[in-house]
Amino acid sequence: MRAVIGASACALLSAVALACGHADGSASALPLKLVRDVPLPGRAVRFDYQDVDLDARRLYIAHLGASEVEAVDLDRLAPTGVVDGVPDVHGVRVAPDRHQVFATATGADELVTIDTATLRIVSRAPTGRFPDGVAYDPGRHLVSVSNKDDGSETVVDPATNRVLRTVRLARETGNVVADPTTGTLLVAVRPPEELVAFDPSTGSVTARIGLSGCRGAHGAAVDAPARRAYVACEDNARLAVVDLAARHQLSLERVGSAPDVLALDPDLHRLYVAAESGVVTVFAADGGGVRTLGRGRLADRAHSVAVDGRTHNVFFPLENVAGRPVLRVMHPESARKNRAGQRKKRR
Repeated sequence: MRAVIGASACALLSAVALACGHADGSASALPLKLVRDVPLPGRAVRFDYQDVDLDARRLYIAHLGASEVEAVDLDRLAPTGVVDGVPDVHGVRVAPDRHQVFATATGADELVTIDTATLRIVSRAPTGRFPDGVAYDPGRHLVSVSNKDDGSETVVDPATNRVLRTVRLARETGNVVADPTTGTLLVAVRPPEELVAFDPSTGSVTARIGLSGCRGAHGAAVDAPARRAYVACEDNARLAVVDLAARHQLSLERVGSAPDVLALDPDLHRLYVAAESGVVTVFAADGGGVRTLGRGRLADRAHSVAVDGRTHNVFFPLENVAGRPVLRVMHPESARKNRAGQRKKRR
């Protein structure tokens, strides 16, 4: 771990960042308002996945180009530390019950385990080629890593750091997420484009759900209470909506070009889809189905998104704002206010 930038430098950089905060006027189409741009440590290089520890009030960000995992205090909206030595880090996943963060070191084909109290690496385990997404199954206390280039999942026991099994699913795997209702893990795979459910304790596949009209299945999210899953189709700018109970696809929605990371706010029933094109799409995902609330270009390469389920703040790490990396923090406007704004625009 190395120290983060000082408070005075943060204040200066924050002022610079905020001056550029409204550079993308098209973002006004989004039902989000800017809270602030938080300067982040490290170089102005690419970010990837994020994960939120609600209880400890921390956000963990994969700073891919810097080979670092960065921690941010969710209440103070300030960096608290940096974990070095995670080559080409892609995925990050918090295990609150273990006080650990799991990160995929894609440059070394490893799963890295970080202690959340010290922000130090405590172990490394081998994976397949190009470890990308990572999931934690709190029921079975197992970790699973998507090996993109091998089309497989590496299942690791974090208590012993031992690889238990490798599960081959397809030619290429996308992101993996836990479904707490069934105790299975859900993986976007291709070809063909499918959402696959498997049991990490045995490696057995329990379901394969075809994704019609989806090209390039990659990002994934699950809304367990609603029994829905969402898959980003990165090659044709679509979002596949899946009924997990019935095991079939419900719809195919339009999103920004090259969608990547998805984040769900369960209390507000909002789904955020961030794309490599910098376009973010916001959906209402409630009992009435999935409907688009807004779509707009947020910033260059705004392809990663996370949500604080307590404050409902939405986070977008941006690699280069006025020459520095920042965490853009936004807050949802009410659906009513957004609809009024849209009506005003039409007039």
